[in-house]
Amino acid sequence: MKSIVFREIKSFFGSPIGYLVIALFLIGNGLFLWVFESDYNILNTGFADLTPFFTLAPWILIFLIPAVTMRSFSDEKKQGTLELLLTKPITLWEIVNGKFLGAFLLIVIAIIPTFIYVLVIWNLGSPEGNIDMGSTIGSYFGLLFLIAAYSAIGIFTSSISENQIISFIIAVFVCFLFYFGFEALASILPSFSSIIAYFGMQDHYKSMSRGVIDTRDVIYFASIAILFLSFTVYNLKSIKS
Repeated sequence: MKSIVFREIKSFFGSPIGYLVIALFLIGNGLFLWVFESDYNILNTGFADLTPFFTLAPWILIFLIPAVTMRSFSDEKKQGTLELLLTKPITLWEIVNGKFLGAFLLIVIAIIPTFIYVLVIWNLGSPEGNIDMGSTIGSYFGLLFLIAAYSAIGIFTSSISENQIISFIIAVFVCFLFYFGFEALASILPSFSSIIAYFGMQDHYKSMSRGVIDTRDVIYFASIAILFLSFTVYNLKSIKS
């Protein structure tokens, strides 16, 4: 599995894709958080916290992560190398997990430079250091779990089509459905809002952003990731047979 992870990361950085993803994520966040006059501009909020970043990041990642994962299996199918990969002496789970971890680590690498935002907010606080670190750390953990869920969805959609654009569109739709769809449905059906919202990612992500790592939230994101990775393995089984 390690060889697949390293192969995925090497392929990302062996082409402009890896650098482009990281650049788009950082530039997109940077413009909205520090340059554009919008509700996400930290300098205009009057509060020394990173809430605008953690509100904006999931929406940017809805498009960036599918852009990373869309080639995972689609490209293998198109190049005719998937059958060769499936004949190697490794299990389907090792193949899928290798692809998943490769995509996940690339996005984590893109997240790391945003730690500088914490330092900037720390210095901008009045008094200096007046920042809720508990909430900030919880939000970063929530973002990691969200990335894992998005990546698993993207890996699955990549396995169902050899067309990367189709894989991208389906992944964006499914990620949007899980992040915003249940929340929207909950607002339409207020009588069942708490139950419906519980099945959406946004509710659990917001819960983590409060600085409390609840096992229910961890189990939820882990379940979503495992579910879609299981779908991927099942799909590969049908191809292999």
